[in-house]
Amino acid sequence: MSTTHPSPRPSPHLSRRAPHPSPRRRSLLGSALAALLTAVAVCAGDAAARVFPYGPRHRSINDLGNQFVPFHAHLWDLLHGRAEGGLLFNWRSGYGMSFLPDLGTYLTSPFAVLVGLFPRADIDLAVYVVTVLKMSAAAAAMCWLLRTQRRGRWWAAGLLGASYALCGWSVIEASYNPMWLDGLIAFPLLCLTGEWALRGRRILLAPLVVAVCWTANFYTAYMATLGAALVLLVRVVLTREGASTRLPVIGRAAGTTVLGIALSAPVLLPLFLSSGQAYPGWVKEFLPVSWADLFARLLPGTYSFSSPAVFVGTGTLLLVAALPFHRAVPPRTRLWWAGLTVAVALSLQWAPTHLAWHLFATPNGSPYRQTFVLAGITVIAAWTGLAAGLPRPPALAAGAGVLAVAVLWAHDSTLVTAAGYALFGGGLVLAGAAWWALRHRRLARPAAGLLALVLLAQAAATTAYGHRGKLGGLDDYPSWGRAHTARAEALAGAEGWPAYRTDPSRPALSGNDPLLLGGEGGAYYSSHTPDVFTRTMVALGAGWTSRGRNVQSIDNPVTDAVFAVGARLRPDGTVLRAQVPPLVTVRPPGAPLAYADDSPFANQEALLGTRVYEDPLAPGVCRAGTEAYLWAPEYNATARLADGPAFRLNGNAPRNRAALQPMGLSRGDSSALVFDAAPPPRWALSCLDRARLDGAVAHLRATAATSVRVGSSGVHATLPPGTTGTAVLSVPAIAGWTCNDRPAGAHLGLVAIPLAPGTTRVSCTFRPPGLVPGAAVAGAAALVLVLLFVSGRRRRPGLSGPD
Repeated sequence: MSTTHPSPRPSPHLSRRAPHPSPRRRSLLGSALAALLTAVAVCAGDAAARVFPYGPRHRSINDLGNQFVPFHAHLWDLLHGRAEGGLLFNWRSGYGMSFLPDLGTYLTSPFAVLVGLFPRADIDLAVYVVTVLKMSAAAAAMCWLLRTQRRGRWWAAGLLGASYALCGWSVIEASYNPMWLDGLIAFPLLCLTGEWALRGRRILLAPLVVAVCWTANFYTAYMATLGAALVLLVRVVLTREGASTRLPVIGRAAGTTVLGIALSAPVLLPLFLSSGQAYPGWVKEFLPVSWADLFARLLPGTYSFSSPAVFVGTGTLLLVAALPFHRAVPPRTRLWWAGLTVAVALSLQWAPTHLAWHLFATPNGSPYRQTFVLAGITVIAAWTGLAAGLPRPPALAAGAGVLAVAVLWAHDSTLVTAAGYALFGGGLVLAGAAWWALRHRRLARPAAGLLALVLLAQAAATTAYGHRGKLGGLDDYPSWGRAHTARAEALAGAEGWPAYRTDPSRPALSGNDPLLLGGEGGAYYSSHTPDVFTRTMVALGAGWTSRGRNVQSIDNPVTDAVFAVGARLRPDGTVLRAQVPPLVTVRPPGAPLAYADDSPFANQEALLGTRVYEDPLAPGVCRAGTEAYLWAPEYNATARLADGPAFRLNGNAPRNRAALQPMGLSRGDSSALVFDAAPPPRWALSCLDRARLDGAVAHLRATAATSVRVGSSGVHATLPPGTTGTAVLSVPAIAGWTCNDRPAGAHLGLVAIPLAPGTTRVSCTFRPPGLVPGAAVAGAAALVLVLLFVSGRRRRPGLSGPD
């Protein structure tokens, strides 16, 4: 007879094994790792370069300081109830501009509103934090996508997600175009909606994701959508057989995309229409870079404004290069993913596909803005191979050989550096060491740490080297400092809106000083700068940069009278005040309807309605007591009156146009005009009679509106009884104005309202063209989504990470 004895109950500390994290938690861990690595690498690179906020160098390069920081400052004002205008109209810039297109181009990212959490004086820091958060979010999204597509180690997906967000395009180009980073986030998110379409899941959430991506930044979202479509095409071919199973997936994805874009139509349609009405920018023919330059950009530590920054980390590149030789991956899968990567790389260099990537218009700046899509597809291809297991030594050696050939080809490029070669070679060696360690499970964690350090070092070095290139070749603008504070305080102290405008004037700290500093000035820089505004301001003597997209304020008392500028900031920080007419004035019947002269002086007089300039007594000599004004739009040097200070004119056609320049009070023959360089082929000097101008202003004030009320996107004025002629609103006649229930007219580029007998009230409202039909399209799309919901379509469980 045998007996059994119960086994002693083991101690819970010995019997309980640490639970394995769930698939969703592993995906979250990977995404958190990707986000952390990205933030550390970017901040380390910026610190190494000693740029803001880690050092004295300016970070605001080119359009970052000229456009994006000022627009985010205006968003801050909107969020805190301090802006003049609303979501539809901006009273601060360009004497009154449509704002919804700018909002949709620069500020509709969900991250943008975070600037409101910072003090306004820290707007540069706020934009920097938002930039780093966007990169981190892109890394996390890519990691989540990878783990959704295939099983694999969470930390490996995290490293690949970080390598995507730290690609050369991101840290060099998009880092100072923060709205492009929304495309970096959009690509993995749109690929994720493709995965949902593949599995028939989340049919209601997917259009909302598409809508957010397209609303955040339609330009890069368009590129991301093309890339996601290519990724889905490969996924469908590899996971579905026959048209009967493939077509429904494609149909679901297409329907999702169309509905999502339709939901964003209230922003997109006004934006597209505004782009068509913008002043034409620089038309540039696409010329592909040499293959040596393209392969050079695979290396870390390279910089070029006009070549594709395709660096994604040596480890990622090694995995992609080894994929065609990785026998653990089915041949068909290898063929499709390697083929897609190569095809997208080739599409960067071919003019027709280049145009397709860029909405069929070559960009004015960097011609390789779609490079982030190639980076994303490269990372997905790398994950495809890694998820099947580590490549064997022959495959790894073959991949290293492919990279070696590319790097040797790049030797002929002027972009390569010794440091770049060293970083790449060292990274390749350490990636091989990590591969060896990963084949021994006990060394997996040190291998992962080694790969993370390699990625951090290469990305930080690329970031720092990119700053060196940008600071050496592009304009830079100071972060908010004492000069900004002093100007902003002076403008606030002179504020009198809407009785009169306050203009920050020139010289400017940025292309959008009214948004950055305050006031209601004439300066404006945007991708949507209206053609009618640029041409009107140029006719009156304004200068420009960026080939007409960045229009400067005119420092001139005649145009100040026309645009109701009653306070103007002077270069010494003081404020020049003047009595000016209100925003609504009246012109008599028969006033000219078009500028008839190339002279800004004659055009100003036509708009004012009175002659106030006189010709010089002799060439370059104004009558004593008059004020001399020089118009020399192509002159790029200093000029002066013989007894006065020198003034710099910046005429560098076609990029820059010099503004009409006040030269000072003439004392007669002793104040002859002097050019300090060769005189330009086209110039004119005219002499302003201040007494005549005062009389003209007094007449306009006497016949102008007796009261003016200004709303966020409208103006209401009361006119004296018996007024006839044309009421003129001192706002550029951009499309969208309706006055007294009729589309507004134009008077020499300004909004005009013909007055019927007995009219004593003028009511003008602004609505961006395309807003109403866009809202209708969005409403129809929302209705479709509601019908899908209430029709009883089976809703499936939420998507979780892979096992």
